[in-house]
Amino acid sequence: MSHSADQGQVPPTNHPARTGSGTRGKLVLLVVILLAIALAAWGIVQRGTHYHSLTGATEDAAIPPVTLIAPQPGPKTRQVDLPANLAAWYEAPIYAQVSGYVKMWYKDYGAHVKRGDVLAEISTPSIDAQFEAAKAHYNVILARYNLALITTKRWTALKGTQAVSRQEVDVQAANAAAQKAELEAARHDVDRFQALEDFKKIVAPFDGIVTSRLVNVGDYVNAGGGNLNSRGTASELFSVADVHRMRVFVSVPQDFASVISPKIEAELTVPQYPGSRFRATFLATANAFNAATRTVTTELTLDNSDNLLWPNSYATAHISAPGNPNILILPEGAIIFRAEGTQVAKVINNHAHLVNVTVGINFGTTVQVLSGITKDDRVVANPTADLLEGDEVKIVPTTPGYNTPSNAQQDADQQPVRQHDANPEEAGSR
Repeated sequence: MSHSADQGQVPPTNHPARTGSGTRGKLVLLVVILLAIALAAWGIVQRGTHYHSLTGATEDAAIPPVTLIAPQPGPKTRQVDLPANLAAWYEAPIYAQVSGYVKMWYKDYGAHVKRGDVLAEISTPSIDAQFEAAKAHYNVILARYNLALITTKRWTALKGTQAVSRQEVDVQAANAAAQKAELEAARHDVDRFQALEDFKKIVAPFDGIVTSRLVNVGDYVNAGGGNLNSRGTASELFSVADVHRMRVFVSVPQDFASVISPKIEAELTVPQYPGSRFRATFLATANAFNAATRTVTTELTLDNSDNLLWPNSYATAHISAPGNPNILILPEGAIIFRAEGTQVAKVINNHAHLVNVTVGINFGTTVQVLSGITKDDRVVANPTADLLEGDEVKIVPTTPGYNTPSNAQQDADQQPVRQHDANPEEAGSR
């Protein structure tokens, strides 16, 4: 009995402990919910902030940033670098005027000669014989002429007497005149052979330097044709050049032809004297363009008394010519080329205004602006292709040396040509 009663009895339940665990679970759940709500609210706030920030950035990016530049005065001096060829002041190929064999040559390559110096001698036995025959023929004609004069004088003395007729006197006078004409012809023949005799000596036509010698002892030379080489063609015997002054020939492109004037100067540089410069001045211009190259040949001259420069050398001509500072210039990047014409973009009250301009000479990185702007205008340095009239723009600071040329660059562009002394010691030291 007692055992059954014990089995049917229910043990007491611990209610306070279960109640405490439920309360903690509710608190944790509440904290999680509040944290989720806070995170959601923070996310919504951040998203709104980002949206407004992105909207502002988008609106700000929609306004193109531009840098402004001011038109600059044109350079006082224009400079152009062009290839040039050097030529002697005088240069002459010398050919033979008589046929024969070279007896001896006396001047070799590089020899300094004076006018009339003998360069070579030609042996001409046939001309010598013809010269002697011409002189003998002259003497015969001279004797006949003297006899005709004496006969004419005697017949003229008998004129008016019964001894001779007037017809016979006139015949003797005509015979004397004919003999005189033959004597004159014989004299000219002697002079011709005398000239050929003189041509046996090849002489220098002017003071200069022998730049070539294409003849040797024993070579056969042809009259008027020079030396007959192995191919049977004629070539000169010698070439003599006067190099006390040099001629400089420059082919100036049509785009730069406006710099040509008697005022232009040039400094020449040559590969054999690096660092040395030689001053050349204007001499002449062709005043006509070559149809094939669209260039005009311009001739300069320079002193070469020290013989540093040689004929047929290649050089670079740094041409300096007066510019026009009164004409404004702009960088090429500031010019807009559209169907409406050539334009630039001014900025007024943060809005772009496109104006038509007239451009002039292109200097390479800058271009002349003849009309459409003033020196007080501010224009966009590098306008974009989609920039339209009235567009709002945002002005940003310029970057010296990029958006605008630095002072050093401007000084270099406008720096005039300087005089450099090109004496032998300096050239050698350089």
